[in-house]
Amino acid sequence: MLGHRGCRLGITYPEITEMQTRAIIEAALAVKARGIDVKPEIMIPLVGSLKEIQNQADIINTTAAKVFEEKGQSLPYLVGTMIEVPRAALVANQIAEVAEFFSFGTNDLTQMTLGFSRDDIGKFLPIYLEKGILKNDPFQILDRNGVGQLIREAVFKGRGTRPTLKCGICGEHGGEPSSVEFCHYAGLNYVSCSPFRVPIARLAAAQAAIKNPRS
Repeated sequence: MLGHRGCRLGITYPEITEMQTRAIIEAALAVKARGIDVKPEIMIPLVGSLKEIQNQADIINTTAAKVFEEKGQSLPYLVGTMIEVPRAALVANQIAEVAEFFSFGTNDLTQMTLGFSRDDIGKFLPIYLEKGILKNDPFQILDRNGVGQLIREAVFKGRGTRPTLKCGICGEHGGEPSSVEFCHYAGLNYVSCSPFRVPIARLAAAQAAIKNPRS
């Protein structure tokens, strides 16, 4: 999380972002040519500021325009971001000036917010649970008071800038019932999880909608 990766890599080596964009757009056009309705969404990872996402979005849009010109055809696409850095949640109103959707990477957002690493939490988690310092494993059940509040603030701020902003989460929390319920309360549009968790996620989403229907 703290390394040279995500949008940081794309800013340092813009040719990587260009290559990935070209691959996505060319693939989407090829699928469209087969008569399949395709709606690509290009997600910029590890953004923490408006300038970071603007830098990468400019490369994406410029590259996509080149491909459309070369192929003589085009299609709509969205550019958004993965909210994994706490700062991104706090300045979500700025980031939404560029981002057309937010996907909350709750695994890494949990790491960054709590300062816990998934690689070594097993060394002390049993003691934390035994002593009541933690009620649950925060990588299994979403930390509503910390990570959850960042998500709610980001959704509120992001939609204040862009009312049509689509928001969801990606990670193991997306298939955990109480976490899915929280996502419903927070106004998220979708959850994404491992395939084997999909039935549980769908059931939890339905139960949340029945308990707290939206207007």
